[in-house]
Amino acid sequence: MDKIKRAIISVSDKTGIVELARGLTKAGYQIISTGGTARTLQEAGLEVTLISEITGFPEILEGRVKTLHPAIFGGLLARSDNPEHQQQIKEQHILPIELVVVNLYPFEETVAKEGVDIAEAIENIDIGGPSLLRASAKNYQDVTVIVDPADYPALLEELQNSDGHISLATKKKLAVKVFQYTSYYDSLIYNYLARNMLPDGDTFSDYLVLGAKRAGTLRYGENPHQKAAFYRENMVEEANLGDAHLLSGKDLSYNNLVDLNAALGIIKEFDEPAVTFIKHTNPCGLAIADSIEAAYEKAYQGDPLSAYGSIIGINRRVEEKLAQIINKTPFVEAIVAPSYSESALSILKEKGNRRLIEVGNLQVQDRYVRELKSISGGFLMQERDLNSISPDDLVVVTEKKPDNDDIVELLLAWKMVKHVKSNAIVLSSNKQLLSAGGGQMSRVDSVQIAVQKAGERSKGSYLASDAFFPFSDGVELAGKAGVKAIIQPGGSKRDAEAIAAADKFGLIMVFTGCRSFKH
Repeated sequence: MDKIKRAIISVSDKTGIVELARGLTKAGYQIISTGGTARTLQEAGLEVTLISEITGFPEILEGRVKTLHPAIFGGLLARSDNPEHQQQIKEQHILPIELVVVNLYPFEETVAKEGVDIAEAIENIDIGGPSLLRASAKNYQDVTVIVDPADYPALLEELQNSDGHISLATKKKLAVKVFQYTSYYDSLIYNYLARNMLPDGDTFSDYLVLGAKRAGTLRYGENPHQKAAFYRENMVEEANLGDAHLLSGKDLSYNNLVDLNAALGIIKEFDEPAVTFIKHTNPCGLAIADSIEAAYEKAYQGDPLSAYGSIIGINRRVEEKLAQIINKTPFVEAIVAPSYSESALSILKEKGNRRLIEVGNLQVQDRYVRELKSISGGFLMQERDLNSISPDDLVVVTEKKPDNDDIVELLLAWKMVKHVKSNAIVLSSNKQLLSAGGGQMSRVDSVQIAVQKAGERSKGSYLASDAFFPFSDGVELAGKAGVKAIIQPGGSKRDAEAIAAADKFGLIMVFTGCRSFKH
């Protein structure tokens, strides 16, 4: 080495730090460090210069201020190709710093702990660390900056193989990673403080702050020619796939995750034991019952043909009895449930490729109930459709009136239709989804598909429509098929025609006054 180089090391996560410091010392670096990091390196027998020896100023305010000093930031930000910079640091007796190794206070781990209060969370907001990282990354031509312990081995290998030099390509890569990481770190802080300091949250803030960490790279996206990855959003309170546990089976695919999310959304809808079978995000089977086993049987019988190769959502703990029933079902792709008993897992694992996903308590409701969709050039955000319709919300518009049992069945049909792609129509009976027609360009086509799939079971069934009938043709088709009652939002300029058609066939029709499109 032609001269001594200086490296600042200040880390909360001490993983691999001793090995890195040894390698840097061997490559001719003087190690400058702080507090606990310095003690760790000294206990390993390494020579360390305390940062207070460089700044001439002690750590103060219980460690809140220790690196924020011109002697440090002048050494990081001075450009080697700028004579004025070099003259100024020379006049101030500031030495250049060529390498920085920093990772930050464990804010994410702190706020994830049970019972943590806001005071403890705030003390784990790192100030000096992000400043060191950002200054170093800004001056990446002259400073190598490392934020991730996973990058230590590659850096040491490069130093060893290039006579102590680090390439500009490596510096650029590491600098970009710094800004990725500090952005994520700031998102953690923002999300926590918004949840805990703003009474109504900050859902539609002026700036969209997304905080997510890559949970894994997927084999491919919707199709084999599309690359894909799964990112875990931070600070989600309710049961979700980012925090879920894959207990058995192959890694989840892009399409698996999309369908699992649909299944999870449906089973959260019901307090009663409920089971759904999902194909291409739509329920092909859905039922509630007094027991989870009965709900499973009813959901499967709704459309056994379409249930082949489906994703199953279950809103109760899976026990041995249900596991035995599931194992009789031909080809189940994946199951999502709050939890599984050990005996149930043993049975379900007999089918080795079947994915078993555990998500925990379904009763916890996240106060942040936003949905985000990417479009060309931006994002769309909305509140989730958590609107609940009660019997008091219904307006009976036909001559024939519903009794209490009819009301129960109609409201269940409404919960079902919320989860079918619009234009959406479902037929249900006895708390069981019989058929669905969704994603069609005309509502009458959706009715036709639902009626055709249900066949004779259409007679006496309950029909739910996610939006109003623009014409009476869909109502007439339902009447001819023997549908007993219809629940729909109303609000069409041709409502009178739809009501007249219902009266013609002796149907019950109720309006919710609320639409539930799902695009």
